[in-house]
Amino acid sequence: MPKLLLALLIFSLAFAIERAPPGDFNLVKAALADDDDDDGGGRGGFSARNDDDDDNGVLRRSVRRRQASRPAAPPPPPPIRAPDEIVVQGLNDGDLDQLLGAGFSIIREINLQDGQSLRRLRKPAALTLGEARDAVRQYESGGNADFNHFYRGESGTACLSPDCPARQMIAWPVSSGCGGTPPRIGMVDTGLNAGHEALANSEIVVHRLESGDRPSGAMHGTAVAALLVGSPSSRAPGLVPHMSLVAVDAFHKVGADERADVFALIEALDLLERQRVRIINLSLSGPPNMLLERRVSELDVREVLVVAAAGNGGPNADPAYPAGYETVLAVTAVDRRGRIYRRAGRGPHIDLAAPGVAVWTAASIRGTRTKTGTSFAAPFVTATAALMLEADPDLVPANLHRRLLDSANDLGEAGRDDIFGHGLLKIPPLCENRRG
Repeated sequence: MPKLLLALLIFSLAFAIERAPPGDFNLVKAALADDDDDDGGGRGGFSARNDDDDDNGVLRRSVRRRQASRPAAPPPPPPIRAPDEIVVQGLNDGDLDQLLGAGFSIIREINLQDGQSLRRLRKPAALTLGEARDAVRQYESGGNADFNHFYRGESGTACLSPDCPARQMIAWPVSSGCGGTPPRIGMVDTGLNAGHEALANSEIVVHRLESGDRPSGAMHGTAVAALLVGSPSSRAPGLVPHMSLVAVDAFHKVGADERADVFALIEALDLLERQRVRIINLSLSGPPNMLLERRVSELDVREVLVVAAAGNGGPNADPAYPAGYETVLAVTAVDRRGRIYRRAGRGPHIDLAAPGVAVWTAASIRGTRTKTGTSFAAPFVTATAALMLEADPDLVPANLHRRLLDSANDLGEAGRDDIFGHGLLKIPPLCENRRG
């Protein structure tokens, strides 16, 4: 009998909670206020899903709790490439006709600034993806054909502490003080919220690439853009708020997966080159790709510096790209004590370390919060290179690269190492020794 009475008492209490006015349980809702997702505004905003209000609420909640207690199977890893696509640059009409006759079809094609074509081809059903790539590469003009790899933003876990002295850590200057002409910065990322209060007075041009898929969210791109050019009067002041930013949204969503394929990435880089940017920030990573390697090498020759996140695959992961390419400045993340971010990639390609743990920036809709990941370390190097170009517009990428590495503060083992590269970013002299 006592057990039956206890069960009835518990059921009555649960039913009372379920039917109570919402105002009686504000503390529960307040716990959601700092969730940083694409539906709510970080600090100062949240969205709550209301349960259906009926007499079965307690039973449904009980079932959900039991289901939640069961260990969930780990989700499958996201795909690294499109399952049936080949991308090729500079394929001539004769070779294209041969491939179309063999069962290939054109998904999309554009002309790059240098006049060469860039095409997405769908393979014949009878060929495996590897066989399809080999079939295109057998033609003289198709030797650079590769898979349509996917690239993703390199966010990490969010830190909840507002104390983020990242700029003091590298003695960030208030201004260059050299009176030069600010260079135009480019970035390829997800969508961004140009109407965010942190970006309200910023000079930003946003381009959205064509895509039949669901558009990307604004969380990642807004955070990166605010780090670069956020209004100095906002709660997320940018590193170089007086400079202009050209942002290309090359991402789309497939289910919960937010990604950019290599076709879109190359198209975005070509668009930025047409906009005459001097520096491009790529807070994203993916596998190696022949076409991507070719494009970043061409940008280096045309005096455009590319800065990329080193990736958050962990210390045992293979190098992430485009950071792994020789001409790209690969940036890893450290915390306020100079300790490496635990999920940061490592290897001989790492160039510099920059603040990337608990970095204060804009949330997606409104407000601010801290972010962690190599994505948020890369803008520090991008902004530093921009200040250097403002002071000396004649600097070419090779000289920018060398001066940044030479001025770094050594971390870890003496000299260059695979964890911190050449060390922690340090702002080199901006107004003296302008040549070289």
